[in-house]
Amino acid sequence: MLSLRQLFLRHVAQTSSNPLGLEIERAEGIYLYDNKGQRYIDLIAGINVSCLGHRHPRVEAAIKAQLERYWHAMVYGEYVLAPQVQLAKLLAEQLPGLDSVYFVNSGAEATEGAMKLAKRYTGRAEIIACRWAYHGSTQGAASLMWPTDFTLPYYPLLPGIRHISFNCFFCLEQITTRTAAVIVETVQAESGLTLPNNAWLQALRQRCTEVGALLILDEIQAGCGRTGTLFAFQRYGIKPDILLLAKGFGGGMPIGAFVASREVMQVLSYDPPLGHITTFGGHPVCAAAALATMQELIYSDLIAQVSLKEQLFRQQLVHPRIREVRSAGLWLALDLDDATLVQQVVAACLQRGVITDWFLFNNRSLRIAPPLIIQPDDIRFACEAILNALDQG
Repeated sequence: MLSLRQLFLRHVAQTSSNPLGLEIERAEGIYLYDNKGQRYIDLIAGINVSCLGHRHPRVEAAIKAQLERYWHAMVYGEYVLAPQVQLAKLLAEQLPGLDSVYFVNSGAEATEGAMKLAKRYTGRAEIIACRWAYHGSTQGAASLMWPTDFTLPYYPLLPGIRHISFNCFFCLEQITTRTAAVIVETVQAESGLTLPNNAWLQALRQRCTEVGALLILDEIQAGCGRTGTLFAFQRYGIKPDILLLAKGFGGGMPIGAFVASREVMQVLSYDPPLGHITTFGGHPVCAAAALATMQELIYSDLIAQVSLKEQLFRQQLVHPRIREVRSAGLWLALDLDDATLVQQVVAACLQRGVITDWFLFNNRSLRIAPPLIIQPDDIRFACEAILNALDQG
């Protein structure tokens, strides 16, 4: 009889030639456990997904309660579903002026919906994105990607896309009355954690307003407390026209959203109606999990702890082979000598029970984005594993 691993390799589509292949038996808190009982600190939270850790009690209770009521119903704004309504209301309370929420399944779908919404609302076709940004892998979202290393084999993709550089003031002149929207990550993730220049974000907001283009902020990774505020843009004194959420938004369950004002969002309801529809977006069980996640983030002191935990990481992660540490709350990038060393450190950390990773467009930097519930002793243990791995490398 074939083993589970053999069946995995035979029947589950792999996206690399050498998948990690950890056999996960269970998960709890900041830990994953494999089939041999080995415990791993999930120092990347499933790529910024498990912001409250795995199987958070409040989220798990919300899921179980909703399972006993109803599972699937038509979800795209026709039925009145309590988990959706309560979640949308809570988001609107936290996002003054952005009071209409369209629920989807993922970050890529949030990007796709926002692109359609911007075109429909403005009557324009051009969309501007930043180089080295990542907004998803579906064809529309992938069209926003530059460089083309991961997309060129799938050309042609969506036309009408232009690219500017993140934090480039001169580039803002490319935003014109032909532009439907500019989409940027508030903190650029896959470049290896590039923080925004506050003055640039302010100038970007002003330029979009001047020419009538919508500003879309992608907080699929940066949102939900990761940077030390509920939403990252709140640190910079600006407001988007459309906000994208996913990953940590569901506390481990698949859900995303694009959020705008009712004035903007209502154009999806006529000429034609059903301007954007989804079968599973905002599934009641996922919406219940997201509601519990957001309530925990808003009403607990987890976000207030982010800065101190960030500083503890920075204090611990001092080593001759760490060239630079960049951070945005509990989200860090460690620049190392080269990609080979990053791979060695990832492998050595795994042997020590710590899961780390790199960045899509920066294979010389080590990714750290633990669940927000991580405690100081866990931080010290994880940092010691990284430092020992660097010594070994």
